[in-house]
Amino acid sequence: MLSFRILHKDPNSLGREGVITTSRGLIKTPVFMPVGTAGTVKAVPHEFLEEMNTPIILGNTYHLYLRPGTGIIEKFGGLHNFISWNRPILTDSGGFQVFSHRKLRKLNENGVEFKSHLDGSTHFLSPEKSIEIQEILGSDIIMAFDECTPYPVSKPEAEDSMLLSMRWAQRCSESWKNRNSQTLFGIVQGGMFVDLRKQSIEKLEEIDLPGMALGGFSVGEPKNIMYEILEELGGYLPVEKPHYLMGVGTPVDIVQSVLRGIDMFDCVLPTRNARNGMLFTWNGPVRIKNAIHSMDDSPLDPKCGCPVCSRYSRAYLRHLFISGEILSYTLNSIHNLHFYSALMAKIRENIKAGTLNRFSQKLLESYQEEI
Repeated sequence: MLSFRILHKDPNSLGREGVITTSRGLIKTPVFMPVGTAGTVKAVPHEFLEEMNTPIILGNTYHLYLRPGTGIIEKFGGLHNFISWNRPILTDSGGFQVFSHRKLRKLNENGVEFKSHLDGSTHFLSPEKSIEIQEILGSDIIMAFDECTPYPVSKPEAEDSMLLSMRWAQRCSESWKNRNSQTLFGIVQGGMFVDLRKQSIEKLEEIDLPGMALGGFSVGEPKNIMYEILEELGGYLPVEKPHYLMGVGTPVDIVQSVLRGIDMFDCVLPTRNARNGMLFTWNGPVRIKNAIHSMDDSPLDPKCGCPVCSRYSRAYLRHLFISGEILSYTLNSIHNLHFYSALMAKIRENIKAGTLNRFSQKLLESYQEEI
């Protein structure tokens, strides 16, 4: 079972430094969790994740259920053994993936019937089935099955969706058997309506799950709306539980969300952007394909201590990317994930020093360009 302890609070915001204790290791918060949807953080071998002190990665119920299938993973004794990762794993419930394929789904009170994006076969995912799959996977943190609210949507539709997710959260809690080895987080829904979000928090508090996630963001809404809602909810979330903002985001999003009380993040952005040639540095984003880098023998980021910046030039990284070399994906992804790891460490340092607002402003100045 997971435990969460707050170590320091930023005096000028809701930012807090803490530590999550699991049976497989400690997780310092605020933390960024690399996304390993199908049991792999794309293009990055696990030893590189371990070397950059990645404390936890994500897997996804929907994708792992479809391929390789729970039967294979169960024969290996769970996801940790199957992918050779001994540190904590969090699995998403599959709710967002079913939402993403909503043209191929049929939703009712019991759950969701959907067609596989792999072969078109029909499957049914319910709260009970999602928990059953996650128990087979053996992940350390499991998520309640929810219905992700799209944007834009009317308030009555958002309310109906949120209430359905809350009923499903109750069913997930009732189906949750491995309470000594797995920790279940509830997911706050309610679209972009603060009162519905607060109602969702209240209903999850009645169920009394150990962690509180915020879902339904980064679905097309303007950034300022997300920040405003987080501002409203920051002081409303239960202080003693970890707060997880799902699917977010950019470096600026992360710092702004920490200021509003968020402890945990995940996003495909660092690895997806890496494969598209967008690299993060302390001086802002770099598009490595640009011709300006073709003769540049300097490191990508002189302030970065990752193995990519310690060894390779911008010119070589550009050459790999322009040539379509597979190594480009790996080196770019290692650098971006290292940057995110260093970003979280800087955030924790500034919370402890009481200077998080100043750090946030400096980062914002470097990342004025939209990414």
